[in-house]
Amino acid sequence: MNIRNLKLPKWNFWNFGGLFFFYFLIWAVVLAFLPIWLKEEAGLDAGHTGLVFSAISLIALCYQPFFGVISDKLGFRKNLFWFVVVAALLMGPFFTWLFIPLLKYNIWVGAIIGGIYLSAVFQAGVGVVEAYIERASRASSIEYGRVRLFGSIAGATATLIGGMMYLANPISIFWFASGSAAILGILLKTVKVDPSTAAAEAAEPGDGGSEITKERVFSIFKLKNFWFLSLLIVGTASVYDVFDQQFPNYYNQFFPTTQIGTQRFSELVSLQTAIEAVLMIFMPWIINRIGAKNGLLLFGLLTFVRIFGSAVATDTISLSLLRLIAAVEMPLLLVSIFKYITGVFDVRLSATIYLLAFNFAKQAAIVIFSSIAGQMYTNIGFQNTYYFLSAIVLIITIISIFGLSNDRRRRDPVGATNTASTKASPAMSVSKV
Repeated sequence: MNIRNLKLPKWNFWNFGGLFFFYFLIWAVVLAFLPIWLKEEAGLDAGHTGLVFSAISLIALCYQPFFGVISDKLGFRKNLFWFVVVAALLMGPFFTWLFIPLLKYNIWVGAIIGGIYLSAVFQAGVGVVEAYIERASRASSIEYGRVRLFGSIAGATATLIGGMMYLANPISIFWFASGSAAILGILLKTVKVDPSTAAAEAAEPGDGGSEITKERVFSIFKLKNFWFLSLLIVGTASVYDVFDQQFPNYYNQFFPTTQIGTQRFSELVSLQTAIEAVLMIFMPWIINRIGAKNGLLLFGLLTFVRIFGSAVATDTISLSLLRLIAAVEMPLLLVSIFKYITGVFDVRLSATIYLLAFNFAKQAAIVIFSSIAGQMYTNIGFQNTYYFLSAIVLIITIISIFGLSNDRRRRDPVGATNTASTKASPAMSVSKV
Protein backbone atom coordinates (compact mmCIF):
# COMPACT_ATOMS: atom_id res chain seq x y z
CA MET A 1 0.00 0.00 0.00
CA ASN A 2 1.54 3.30 -1.08
CA ILE A 3 1.26 6.72 0.55
CA ARG A 4 -1.36 7.85 -1.91
CA ASN A 5 -3.67 5.02 -0.83
CA LEU A 6 -3.23 6.00 2.80
CA LYS A 7 -4.40 9.57 2.20
CA LEU A 8 -7.94 8.66 1.10
CA PRO A 9 -9.24 7.44 4.49
CA LYS A 10 -7.67 10.45 6.23
CA TRP A 11 -9.45 12.93 3.96
CA ASN A 12 -12.67 10.93 4.08
CA PHE A 13 -12.64 11.02 7.87
CA TRP A 14 -12.88 14.82 7.84
CA ASN A 15 -15.26 14.73 4.89
CA PHE A 16 -17.69 12.33 6.57
CA GLY A 17 -17.29 14.21 9.85
CA GLY A 18 -18.15 17.44 8.06
CA LEU A 19 -21.29 15.87 6.62
CA PHE A 20 -22.41 14.89 10.10
CA PHE A 21 -21.47 18.26 11.58
CA PHE A 22 -23.39 20.43 9.13
CA TYR A 23 -26.40 18.11 8.90
CA PHE A 24 -26.85 17.95 12.67
CA LEU A 25 -26.09 21.66 12.96
CA ILE A 26 -29.16 22.24 10.76
CA TRP A 27 -31.10 19.70 12.85
CA ALA A 28 -30.20 21.21 16.22
CA VAL A 29 -30.65 24.87 15.26
CA VAL A 30 -34.04 24.39 13.59
CA LEU A 31 -35.71 21.82 15.85
CA ALA A 32 -34.52 23.39 19.11
CA PHE A 33 -36.26 26.66 18.30
CA LEU A 34 -39.15 25.42 16.18
CA PRO A 35 -41.63 25.16 19.13
CA ILE A 36 -40.77 28.72 20.22
CA TRP A 37 -41.04 30.03 16.64
CA LEU A 38 -44.43 28.36 16.13
CA LYS A 39 -45.72 30.04 19.28
CA GLU A 40 -44.15 33.48 19.02
CA GLU A 41 -43.89 34.07 15.28
CA ALA A 42 -46.62 31.85 13.80
CA GLY A 43 -49.00 32.52 16.69
CA LEU A 44 -49.95 28.88 17.34
CA ASP A 45 -51.23 27.67 20.69
CA ALA A 46 -50.00 24.48 22.36
CA GLY A 47 -52.63 22.32 20.67
CA HIS A 48 -51.84 23.53 17.15
CA THR A 49 -48.11 23.26 17.81
CA GLY A 50 -48.67 19.65 18.85
CA LEU A 51 -50.60 19.08 15.63
CA VAL A 52 -47.60 20.25 13.58
CA PHE A 53 -45.22 17.93 15.42
CA SER A 54 -47.66 15.02 15.12
CA ALA A 55 -47.86 15.61 11.37
CA ILE A 56 -44.06 15.56 11.14
CA SER A 57 -43.84 12.28 13.07
CA LEU A 58 -46.66 10.51 11.23
CA ILE A 59 -45.52 11.56 7.74
CA ALA A 60 -41.99 10.46 8.59
CA LEU A 61 -43.39 6.95 9.14
CA CYS A 62 -44.58 6.97 5.53
CA TYR A 63 -41.18 8.03 4.20
CA GLN A 64 -38.94 5.65 6.13
CA PRO A 65 -39.71 2.25 4.54
CA PHE A 66 -39.30 3.71 1.05
CA PHE A 67 -36.17 5.66 1.96
CA GLY A 68 -34.61 2.48 3.34
CA VAL A 69 -35.25 0.41 0.21
CA ILE A 70 -34.17 3.22 -2.11
CA SER A 71 -30.97 3.76 -0.09
CA ASP A 72 -30.07 0.08 -0.44
CA LYS A 73 -30.85 0.11 -4.16
CA LEU A 74 -28.64 3.17 -4.67
CA GLY A 75 -25.75 1.77 -2.63
CA PHE A 76 -22.96 4.36 -2.80
CA ARG A 77 -24.83 6.67 -5.16
CA LYS A 78 -25.80 9.93 -3.52
CA ASN A 79 -29.17 10.66 -5.17
CA LEU A 80 -31.30 10.36 -2.03
CA PHE A 81 -28.75 12.21 0.07
CA TRP A 82 -28.87 15.02 -2.51
CA PHE A 83 -32.66 15.12 -2.12
CA VAL A 84 -32.23 15.78 1.61
CA VAL A 85 -29.57 18.44 0.97
CA VAL A 86 -31.67 20.29 -1.63
CA ALA A 87 -34.69 20.21 0.69
CA ALA A 88 -32.56 21.63 3.52
CA LEU A 89 -31.36 24.42 1.20
CA LEU A 90 -34.97 25.63 1.03
CA MET A 91 -35.28 26.02 4.82
CA GLY A 92 -34.90 29.81 4.77
CA PRO A 93 -37.38 30.48 1.95
CA PHE A 94 -39.89 27.97 3.36
CA PHE A 95 -40.07 29.59 6.80
CA THR A 96 -39.79 33.16 5.52
CA TRP A 97 -42.45 33.15 2.82
CA LEU A 98 -44.50 29.94 2.85
CA PHE A 99 -45.07 28.28 6.22
CA ILE A 100 -46.87 31.06 8.13
CA PRO A 101 -49.27 31.87 5.25
CA LEU A 102 -50.14 28.16 5.01
CA LEU A 103 -50.77 27.90 8.75
CA LYS A 104 -52.96 31.02 8.70
CA TYR A 105 -54.87 29.80 5.66
CA ASN A 106 -55.69 26.45 7.28
CA ILE A 107 -53.94 24.82 10.23
CA TRP A 108 -54.45 21.34 8.78
CA VAL A 109 -53.04 22.29 5.37
CA GLY A 110 -50.09 24.04 7.01
CA ALA A 111 -49.40 21.12 9.37
CA ILE A 112 -49.52 18.55 6.57
CA ILE A 113 -47.32 20.49 4.12
CA GLY A 114 -44.96 21.41 6.95
CA GLY A 115 -44.89 17.76 7.98
CA ILE A 116 -44.12 16.62 4.43
CA TYR A 117 -41.25 19.08 4.15
CA LEU A 118 -39.71 18.92 7.63
CA SER A 119 -39.94 15.14 8.01
CA ALA A 120 -38.15 14.74 4.66
CA VAL A 121 -35.25 16.79 5.99
CA PHE A 122 -35.19 15.55 9.57
CA GLN A 123 -37.11 12.55 10.99
CA ALA A 124 -36.94 10.57 7.73
CA GLY A 125 -33.91 12.26 6.18
CA VAL A 126 -31.68 11.47 9.15
CA GLY A 127 -31.87 7.77 8.30
CA VAL A 128 -30.70 8.47 4.75
CA VAL A 129 -27.77 10.54 6.02
CA GLU A 130 -26.69 8.07 8.69
CA ALA A 131 -27.08 4.99 6.49
CA TYR A 132 -25.07 6.50 3.63
CA ILE A 133 -22.22 7.73 5.84
CA GLU A 134 -22.10 4.41 7.70
CA ARG A 135 -21.87 2.50 4.42
CA ALA A 136 -19.29 4.87 2.92
CA SER A 137 -17.15 5.06 6.07
CA ARG A 138 -17.16 1.27 6.37
CA ALA A 139 -16.01 1.02 2.74
CA SER A 140 -13.21 3.49 3.54
CA SER A 141 -12.10 1.51 6.66
CA ILE A 142 -13.17 4.35 8.96
CA GLU A 143 -15.07 3.76 12.19
CA TYR A 144 -18.59 5.16 11.93
CA GLY A 145 -18.63 6.11 15.60
CA ARG A 146 -15.59 8.34 15.24
CA VAL A 147 -17.10 10.42 12.46
CA ARG A 148 -20.49 10.41 14.21
CA LEU A 149 -18.94 12.38 17.08
CA PHE A 150 -19.05 15.44 14.80
CA GLY A 151 -22.84 15.31 15.19
CA SER A 152 -22.45 15.74 18.94
CA ILE A 153 -20.07 18.66 18.39
CA ALA A 154 -22.70 20.21 16.10
CA GLY A 155 -25.30 19.95 18.87
CA ALA A 156 -23.03 21.81 21.29
CA THR A 157 -22.25 24.43 18.65
CA ALA A 158 -25.95 24.97 17.93
CA THR A 159 -26.59 25.50 21.64
CA LEU A 160 -24.03 28.28 21.70
CA ILE A 161 -25.00 30.18 18.55
CA GLY A 162 -28.68 29.32 18.06
CA GLY A 163 -29.97 31.31 21.02
CA MET A 164 -28.02 34.43 20.06
CA MET A 165 -29.24 34.29 16.47
CA TYR A 166 -32.85 33.72 17.47
CA LEU A 167 -32.83 36.65 19.90
CA ALA A 168 -31.29 38.90 17.26
CA ASN A 169 -33.72 37.83 14.51
CA PRO A 170 -35.88 34.68 14.75
CA ILE A 171 -35.90 34.03 10.98
CA SER A 172 -32.08 34.10 10.89
CA ILE A 173 -31.81 30.54 12.21
CA PHE A 174 -33.59 29.18 9.14
CA TRP A 175 -31.37 31.09 6.71
CA PHE A 176 -28.40 29.87 8.72
CA ALA A 177 -29.73 26.35 8.11
CA SER A 178 -29.87 27.04 4.36
CA GLY A 179 -26.27 28.27 4.42
CA SER A 180 -25.18 25.18 6.33
CA ALA A 181 -26.98 23.03 3.73
CA ALA A 182 -24.94 24.71 0.99
CA ILE A 183 -21.72 23.68 2.75
CA LEU A 184 -23.23 20.21 3.29
CA GLY A 185 -23.76 19.98 -0.48
CA ILE A 186 -20.15 20.93 -1.20
CA LEU A 187 -18.91 18.25 1.18
CA LEU A 188 -21.24 15.66 -0.34
CA LYS A 189 -19.97 16.50 -3.82
CA THR A 190 -16.39 15.80 -2.73
CA VAL A 191 -17.10 12.42 -1.08
CA LYS A 192 -15.15 9.61 -2.74
CA VAL A 193 -15.52 5.89 -2.10
CA ASP A 194 -12.91 3.40 -3.27
CA PRO A 195 -14.51 1.85 -6.40
CA SER A 196 -13.01 -1.59 -5.74
CA THR A 197 -14.50 -1.70 -2.23
CA ALA A 198 -17.88 -0.55 -3.50
CA ALA A 199 -17.82 -3.23 -6.20
CA ALA A 200 -16.87 -5.90 -3.65
CA GLU A 201 -19.89 -5.08 -1.50
CA ALA A 202 -22.27 -5.01 -4.46
CA ALA A 203 -21.02 -8.19 -6.12
CA GLU A 204 -22.74 -11.48 -5.42
CA PRO A 205 -22.03 -13.87 -8.31
CA GLY A 206 -24.93 -15.98 -9.47
CA ASP A 207 -27.54 -14.20 -7.37
CA GLY A 208 -28.46 -11.10 -9.27
CA GLY A 209 -25.59 -8.96 -8.01
CA SER A 210 -26.59 -6.01 -5.90
CA GLU A 211 -30.19 -5.91 -7.13
CA ILE A 212 -32.59 -5.25 -4.26
CA THR A 213 -35.75 -7.09 -5.22
CA LYS A 214 -39.19 -6.97 -3.65
CA GLU A 215 -38.79 -10.56 -2.52
CA ARG A 216 -35.47 -9.81 -0.85
CA VAL A 217 -36.90 -6.81 1.00
CA PHE A 218 -39.99 -8.68 2.20
CA SER A 219 -37.79 -11.58 3.32
CA ILE A 220 -36.64 -9.28 6.15
CA PHE A 221 -40.03 -9.68 7.82
CA LYS A 222 -39.51 -13.45 8.03
CA LEU A 223 -36.40 -13.02 10.16
CA LYS A 224 -36.86 -13.61 13.88
CA ASN A 225 -33.81 -11.48 14.59
CA PHE A 226 -35.35 -8.48 12.79
CA TRP A 227 -38.40 -8.60 15.08
CA PHE A 228 -36.33 -8.99 18.23
CA LEU A 229 -34.18 -6.02 17.19
CA SER A 230 -37.32 -3.96 16.55
CA LEU A 231 -38.70 -5.03 19.94
CA LEU A 232 -35.51 -3.92 21.67
CA ILE A 233 -35.65 -0.51 19.98
CA VAL A 234 -39.33 -0.06 20.86
CA GLY A 235 -38.77 -1.10 24.48
CA THR A 236 -35.58 0.87 25.11
CA ALA A 237 -34.76 3.65 22.59
CA SER A 238 -38.39 4.74 22.24
CA VAL A 239 -38.91 4.81 26.00
CA TYR A 240 -35.60 6.71 26.29
CA ASP A 241 -37.01 9.48 24.06
CA VAL A 242 -40.43 9.50 25.74
CA PHE A 243 -38.77 9.76 29.15
CA ASP A 244 -36.63 12.69 27.98
CA GLN A 245 -39.56 14.62 26.50
CA GLN A 246 -40.85 15.94 29.82
CA PHE A 247 -37.87 15.25 32.07
CA PRO A 248 -36.97 19.01 32.18
CA ASN A 249 -40.36 19.69 33.79
CA TYR A 250 -39.65 17.04 36.45
CA TYR A 251 -36.11 18.35 36.95
CA ASN A 252 -37.40 21.90 37.49
CA GLN A 253 -39.52 20.71 40.44
CA PHE A 254 -36.33 20.26 42.48
CA PHE A 255 -35.44 23.97 42.26
CA PRO A 256 -36.94 27.04 43.97
CA THR A 257 -37.99 28.55 40.62
CA THR A 258 -38.52 27.31 37.09
CA GLN A 259 -35.97 29.83 35.78
CA ILE A 260 -33.21 28.44 38.00
CA GLY A 261 -34.11 24.86 37.07
CA THR A 262 -34.11 25.66 33.35
CA GLN A 263 -30.71 27.35 33.62
CA ARG A 264 -29.21 24.42 35.52
CA PHE A 265 -30.70 21.93 33.08
CA SER A 266 -29.25 23.85 30.12
CA GLU A 267 -25.81 23.73 31.74
CA LEU A 268 -26.26 20.02 32.46
CA VAL A 269 -27.17 19.25 28.84
CA SER A 270 -24.11 21.18 27.63
CA LEU A 271 -21.89 19.08 29.90
CA GLN A 272 -23.64 15.91 28.73
CA THR A 273 -23.07 16.83 25.08
CA ALA A 274 -19.37 17.47 25.70
CA ILE A 275 -18.92 14.10 27.46
CA GLU A 276 -20.90 12.39 24.68
CA ALA A 277 -18.56 13.80 22.01
CA VAL A 278 -15.48 12.53 23.88
CA LEU A 279 -16.98 9.07 24.41
CA MET A 280 -17.81 8.81 20.70
CA ILE A 281 -14.05 8.66 20.06
CA PHE A 282 -13.61 5.58 22.24
CA MET A 283 -16.96 3.83 21.78
CA PRO A 284 -16.06 1.93 18.56
CA TRP A 285 -13.04 0.42 20.36
CA ILE A 286 -15.29 -0.63 23.26
CA ILE A 287 -18.01 -2.13 21.04
CA ASN A 288 -15.42 -4.02 18.97
CA ARG A 289 -14.37 -5.76 22.17
CA ILE A 290 -17.67 -6.41 23.91
CA GLY A 291 -19.74 -7.00 20.76
CA ALA A 292 -22.65 -5.05 19.30
CA LYS A 293 -25.29 -7.22 20.99
CA ASN A 294 -23.75 -6.57 24.39
CA GLY A 295 -23.58 -2.88 23.51
CA LEU A 296 -27.32 -2.81 22.82
CA LEU A 297 -28.05 -4.72 26.04
CA LEU A 298 -25.84 -2.35 28.02
CA PHE A 299 -27.77 0.56 26.50
CA GLY A 300 -31.00 -1.02 27.74
CA LEU A 301 -29.55 -1.58 31.22
CA LEU A 302 -28.31 2.02 31.50
CA THR A 303 -31.68 3.32 30.30
CA PHE A 304 -33.37 1.31 33.05
CA VAL A 305 -30.94 2.65 35.66
CA ARG A 306 -31.46 6.26 34.54
CA ILE A 307 -35.28 6.10 34.51
CA PHE A 308 -35.64 4.06 37.72
CA GLY A 309 -32.98 6.14 39.44
CA SER A 310 -34.78 9.35 38.50
CA ALA A 311 -37.90 8.02 40.20
CA VAL A 312 -36.10 7.37 43.49
CA ALA A 313 -33.72 10.37 43.42
CA THR A 314 -34.42 12.91 46.14
CA ASP A 315 -31.92 15.68 45.40
CA THR A 316 -30.60 17.66 42.44
CA ILE A 317 -27.08 16.20 42.60
CA SER A 318 -28.16 12.57 42.20
CA LEU A 319 -30.74 13.53 39.58
CA SER A 320 -28.08 15.44 37.62
CA LEU A 321 -25.63 12.54 37.80
CA LEU A 322 -28.33 10.20 36.51
CA ARG A 323 -28.96 12.57 33.61
CA LEU A 324 -25.27 12.39 32.66
CA ILE A 325 -25.69 8.66 32.01
CA ALA A 326 -27.29 9.80 28.74
CA ALA A 327 -23.81 10.84 27.61
CA VAL A 328 -22.89 7.13 27.63
CA GLU A 329 -26.20 5.81 26.34
CA MET A 330 -26.31 7.65 23.03
CA PRO A 331 -22.79 6.67 21.83
CA LEU A 332 -23.54 3.09 22.89
CA LEU A 333 -26.75 2.99 20.85
CA LEU A 334 -25.47 4.78 17.74
CA VAL A 335 -22.34 2.66 17.39
CA SER A 336 -23.91 -0.66 18.44
CA ILE A 337 -26.97 -0.47 16.17
CA PHE A 338 -24.97 -0.15 12.95
CA LYS A 339 -22.36 -2.69 13.99
CA TYR A 340 -25.12 -5.14 14.90
CA ILE A 341 -26.99 -4.65 11.61
CA THR A 342 -23.88 -4.97 9.43
CA GLY A 343 -22.49 -7.82 11.53
CA VAL A 344 -25.66 -9.93 11.66
CA PHE A 345 -27.81 -9.14 8.61
CA ASP A 346 -27.12 -9.06 4.87
CA VAL A 347 -25.13 -5.84 4.50
CA ARG A 348 -26.84 -4.98 1.20
CA LEU A 349 -30.08 -4.46 3.14
CA SER A 350 -28.49 -2.45 5.97
CA ALA A 351 -30.29 0.82 5.20
CA THR A 352 -33.69 -0.88 4.88
CA ILE A 353 -33.21 -2.74 8.18
CA TYR A 354 -31.96 0.41 9.91
CA LEU A 355 -34.87 2.58 8.78
CA LEU A 356 -37.44 -0.13 9.57
CA ALA A 357 -36.11 -1.74 12.76
CA PHE A 358 -34.70 1.48 14.22
CA ASN A 359 -36.23 4.66 12.77
CA PHE A 360 -39.70 3.41 11.83
CA ALA A 361 -40.22 1.21 14.91
CA LYS A 362 -38.89 3.91 17.21
CA GLN A 363 -40.95 6.73 15.70
CA ALA A 364 -44.17 4.68 15.68
CA ALA A 365 -43.69 3.68 19.31
CA ILE A 366 -42.95 7.27 20.35
CA VAL A 367 -46.24 8.44 18.79
CA ILE A 368 -48.09 5.86 20.94
CA PHE A 369 -46.01 6.06 24.13
CA SER A 370 -45.96 9.87 24.23
CA SER A 371 -49.72 10.04 24.59
CA ILE A 372 -49.82 7.25 27.19
CA ALA A 373 -46.98 8.75 29.23
CA GLY A 374 -48.55 12.20 29.07
CA GLN A 375 -51.79 10.89 30.56
CA MET A 376 -49.88 8.96 33.23
CA TYR A 377 -47.90 12.06 34.26
CA THR A 378 -51.20 13.83 34.84
CA ASN A 379 -52.99 10.97 36.60
CA ILE A 380 -50.32 9.23 38.70
CA GLY A 381 -47.38 11.64 38.68
CA PHE A 382 -43.82 11.55 37.34
CA GLN A 383 -42.36 9.06 39.81
CA ASN A 384 -44.96 6.33 39.32
CA THR A 385 -44.79 6.81 35.55
CA TYR A 386 -41.01 6.40 35.71
CA TYR A 387 -41.43 3.12 37.63
CA PHE A 388 -43.71 1.91 34.83
CA LEU A 389 -41.38 3.02 32.03
CA SER A 390 -38.32 1.51 33.72
CA ALA A 391 -40.13 -1.83 34.12
CA ILE A 392 -40.83 -1.90 30.36
CA VAL A 393 -37.16 -1.25 29.60
CA LEU A 394 -35.94 -3.94 32.00
CA ILE A 395 -38.35 -6.61 30.73
CA ILE A 396 -37.54 -5.93 27.05
CA THR A 397 -33.80 -5.91 27.76
CA ILE A 398 -34.03 -9.30 29.51
CA ILE A 399 -36.03 -10.74 26.58
CA SER A 400 -33.39 -9.41 24.16
CA ILE A 401 -30.64 -11.33 25.95
CA PHE A 402 -32.19 -14.52 24.57
CA GLY A 403 -33.78 -13.11 21.40
CA LEU A 404 -30.90 -11.29 19.70
CA SER A 405 -28.21 -13.20 17.84
CA ASN A 406 -24.63 -13.09 19.05
CA ASP A 407 -22.87 -10.95 16.44
CA ARG A 408 -19.43 -12.04 17.68
CA ARG A 409 -20.05 -15.69 16.81
CA ARG A 410 -22.09 -15.32 13.61
CA ARG A 411 -20.28 -16.05 10.37
CA ASP A 412 -23.15 -15.96 7.86
CA PRO A 413 -25.30 -12.83 7.74
CA VAL A 414 -28.99 -13.30 8.42
CA GLY A 415 -31.04 -12.80 5.26
CA ALA A 416 -28.18 -13.36 2.82
CA THR A 417 -29.16 -15.54 -0.10
CA ASN A 418 -25.63 -16.58 -1.00
CA THR A 419 -23.60 -16.87 2.17
CA ALA A 420 -20.48 -18.12 0.48
CA SER A 421 -20.03 -14.98 -1.54
CA THR A 422 -20.98 -12.70 1.32
CA LYS A 423 -18.37 -14.27 3.56
CA ALA A 424 -15.80 -13.61 0.88
CA SER A 425 -16.70 -9.96 0.61
CA PRO A 426 -14.30 -7.70 2.50
CA ALA A 427 -17.08 -5.15 2.92
CA MET A 428 -18.92 -7.59 5.17
CA SER A 429 -16.35 -7.34 7.91
CA VAL A 430 -16.79 -4.72 10.58
CA SER A 431 -13.96 -2.20 10.48
CA LYS A 432 -11.57 -2.34 13.45
CA VAL A 433 -9.64 0.80 12.55
